[in-house]
Amino acid sequence: MQSNVAGVTLFFGILGAFSTPAPSLAKDSPIPIKVVIVTMFEAGADTGDRPGELQYWVERNHLDKILPFPQAYHDLRMNRDGVLAVLTGVGTAKAAGSIMALGLDPRFDLRKAYWIVAGIAGVDPLDASLGSAAWAEWVVDGDLGYEIDGREIPADWPTGFVPLGKSRPYEPPRTEGWGEAYHLNATLADWAFHLTGRVDLGDTPEMQKDRAAYASANARRPPFVLKGDTISSSTFFTGVKMSEWANQWVKYHTGAKGNYVTTAMEDTGTLCSLQMLAKANRVDWNRIMVLRTASDFDQPPPGVSAAENLARNSGRQYAGYLPALESAWRVGNTVVQEITTHWNKYK
Repeated sequence: MQSNVAGVTLFFGILGAFSTPAPSLAKDSPIPIKVVIVTMFEAGADTGDRPGELQYWVERNHLDKILPFPQAYHDLRMNRDGVLAVLTGVGTAKAAGSIMALGLDPRFDLRKAYWIVAGIAGVDPLDASLGSAAWAEWVVDGDLGYEIDGREIPADWPTGFVPLGKSRPYEPPRTEGWGEAYHLNATLADWAFHLTGRVDLGDTPEMQKDRAAYASANARRPPFVLKGDTISSSTFFTGVKMSEWANQWVKYHTGAKGNYVTTAMEDTGTLCSLQMLAKANRVDWNRIMVLRTASDFDQPPPGVSAAENLARNSGRQYAGYLPALESAWRVGNTVVQEITTHWNKYK
């Protein structure tokens, strides 16, 4: 009997240790955050080496305070201006988990925070060039659906992708409810676009050479800022046919209101968590922005196969890789500085 009592006592002692909040979390007031920068991957360390999406923010915005974040993918970074950066990890699942963990973290007051997803992406050459930066109003999920292998697609079908609940590609009426599309604050997206429309994005000989192989006038332009929507898919795709599918998929799921420009990976995971957190009044859904910058084209130039294009871009060997990281920081930071400098106006 004594051993049983001792075991029960030990059990509840351990349970109490896990359930009691850490002293620092229990007594400190939540830190008010002005802007959250959402990045998805880093190539190595946070500073001092080949950069990923986080590094320029850490180095240039003096995000010197490291906040342990063991419940998610990567430690947080913060500066004295109320700017917090999170690195979610690659893929929809990691993004959803990391953002939910941040939204529920009692150390932070995120109710008035603006969110900027700032990452690189593939781009449709009909819409933009390498190094360009696109503010999205719509983010469409490219994973939710049915798929038939390309070797078995019916002859009269334009694609083997079929919306959930349907039996043919793009079958009307469109159904909703699985998280197929996220509509962001259009007024905020327009504001960000007009604020940053004239930001100098620079150019490089490598990008000039790469884009010269494409016929589209937009593909041949030096990098520029535009409004354009994104498809979020955990599968990296390339090729003319896949780009045609992405264009139609975005049109279908937005009722022809959206225009596919960039292809990325994590944004629907990020937005799914933010939407749930908004319902719990922990974040403001109307303060979310998605910025994707073009590191590579979503299809090869004429005369190059899709398989050859995939091979030449393996390992992030994109002509626009570093310029896209630079564009994400230059454009995104313009918004960050406007908000933090004039916080009394924007809070």
